[in-house]
Amino acid sequence: MHPDPSSALAATAAPVSEEDITAVRRFNRFHTRLVGALNEHLLASPYSLAQVRVLYELANAPPDALPSARELGEVLRMDAGYLSRLVSGLEGDGLLQRNPAPDNAKRLLLALTERGREVFAKLNATSAGEVAELLAPLSPAGRGQLTGAMACIRRLLGDVPDARAFILRGPEPGDLGQVVHRQAALYAREYGWDWTFEGLISEIAGQFVRNFDPASERCWIAEMEGEIVGSVFVVREDEHTAKLRMLYVDPVARGKGLGRTLVDECLRFARAKGYRRMVLWTNDILVSARRIYEAAGFELIEEEPHRSFGKDLVGQVWERTL
Repeated sequence: MHPDPSSALAATAAPVSEEDITAVRRFNRFHTRLVGALNEHLLASPYSLAQVRVLYELANAPPDALPSARELGEVLRMDAGYLSRLVSGLEGDGLLQRNPAPDNAKRLLLALTERGREVFAKLNATSAGEVAELLAPLSPAGRGQLTGAMACIRRLLGDVPDARAFILRGPEPGDLGQVVHRQAALYAREYGWDWTFEGLISEIAGQFVRNFDPASERCWIAEMEGEIVGSVFVVREDEHTAKLRMLYVDPVARGKGLGRTLVDECLRFARAKGYRRMVLWTNDILVSARRIYEAAGFELIEEEPHRSFGKDLVGQVWERTL
């Protein structure tokens, strides 16, 4: 059994609660204290956080796309008068200069001077060292969880595009429990299936672990921003037949080709292991999943009505030769 990887959850607008507002403000206070944003100067330098951010933007601007003060203010969402004072101060220190644009002499572009680049390089190295020191006590898994949560915050608040950024890996301790939980909760939410579905996929996961043969079976865990967003299993049906099981794609990862990627991985693995065909069992209600199977070359060979998970369903068997 496996989920429909493309059906969308309906977004429901709701008033923002006082608890959510308080939680965000609490995090903001923690973060400003963590990075030293409340200090007059940053990174043991004579420059403020705002000044260092201006230096950062100019240091990372493409040489053929240097910004004007107005454009820089739009990027940083900074008051024009305040930014003007910052730029003048950095210019007075010899860290930046204003040059006429090649196509418009009245448009002044901002660029770091050689001294400005030297100062920024030192500040950048100091900042990187502080972050490394902050992350050092964390395990690799903890660092991944932290950076994934940061990426999630940025994505949810519109800072980065919702790009295809998943990775596939083998299972680690705790993964299968999460897969079962997420899949059962998703199906309850989207299709109204009851808790007996969780029992079925728990049994499938348990059998996979108990009978696992690395020479002929495989599990892939899909991860995005440090969180599990999908999974699939290939198990041995018989000497010549592999079975695809428990395809799952989380709603946050839909529309990125993850479902098709997981199925393709299963097919490649099965061919490499010498299987001659692959089969799977699903239900006709999972329309988007069926489209993925059809696109991957599977054909419907059998279907039968059944009562499972508190619903009247039509089970289907699909197969394809390898």
